[in-house]
Amino acid sequence: MKLSHVSLTALLALAAATAVACASPTPAPTSASPAQANPAPASTIPQPAQSLAGQTITVYSGRAEDLVGPVIERFTRDTGVKVNARYGGTSELAAAILEEGRNSPADVYWAQDAGALGALAQKGVLARLPDSILTRVDKRFRSPKGEWVGITGRARVAAYNTKKLTEKDLPDSTFGFTDPKWKGRIGWAPTNGSFQAFVTAMRVVDGEAKTRQWLEGVKANGAKAYRNNTAVLLAVASGEVDVGFVNHYYLYAQLKEKGTSFPARNYYPRAGDVGGMVNVAGAGILATSKNKDAALKFVDYMLSSGAQTYFAGDAPGGDAYEYPLISGVPIHVELTPLSQIKTPDIDLSNLSDLEGTLKLLRDSGVL
Repeated sequence: MKLSHVSLTALLALAAATAVACASPTPAPTSASPAQANPAPASTIPQPAQSLAGQTITVYSGRAEDLVGPVIERFTRDTGVKVNARYGGTSELAAAILEEGRNSPADVYWAQDAGALGALAQKGVLARLPDSILTRVDKRFRSPKGEWVGITGRARVAAYNTKKLTEKDLPDSTFGFTDPKWKGRIGWAPTNGSFQAFVTAMRVVDGEAKTRQWLEGVKANGAKAYRNNTAVLLAVASGEVDVGFVNHYYLYAQLKEKGTSFPARNYYPRAGDVGGMVNVAGAGILATSKNKDAALKFVDYMLSSGAQTYFAGDAPGGDAYEYPLISGVPIHVELTPLSQIKTPDIDLSNLSDLEGTLKLLRDSGVL
């Protein structure tokens, strides 16, 4: 599922304002509301000490139902905890949580990207998770303050046509694609949420000016715009373009369908810049949850070897072959291990400013 093209920042701001304007009169709280900025830190949720069978939790899922529905059903079968799942866009669900405030029925927020989790964490909506959960995942892929944890990873890559190029022909850094020699040879999907998250990361790591230069440079090279990652990858394989900026897992669906002769492969920039960043789909537990034990069991389950294997394999829904974030889970034979990917030093919580990214994309003429 792609992120909404509506700004996450704008949605959160609107939701917060709506919550204030529409809230029913209630006695004045003794501490800051979870929807307010900079509240006192929430206490850590302890690990559940007893069976939770028969309990029910509500999960707000920005992940597609056809992908996560089967693993949620397994969770209920294995634990006895029932799940009411509300599916929708990641940013819209984040806005709904803020609008609902203390009355939100959500226990778990499962986001398609870390930026949305970071935005809610900044509003004080999420409780701190126990270290027993957090430490299963590399610190790159969890909140520095423990308010959310990555469930699966998605790497940015440059897909290339194997009939025209080898990895040696590709630049060390994604910034090398501004070289005029790439004129007429690049495909991208500027309206796609994963591309916009990548540009947001570039703004965070490299600054506004350098990001603008990259966008304008690739645009000057006549980059062809496509509607989504799949269309970019197919254009690469057909020879319509030589390279394209996509998420890693789209290739593996094509390899399964068309075999290893499919003439495209993934390249992770050798320089370790944002062109090879790994974003995550992750989860947090609401500070207002009335079912924190069962909610924690849910997050715990999604970081189990069984669930991680499900996401790393051929799951339905198009988001197969994601990176498991715990150790010991096998990955696709052609997939580069996370440990071998050079990634930029970035707090994924800081990828929430999509509004600024959209403005830059428009100002640079990309949108």
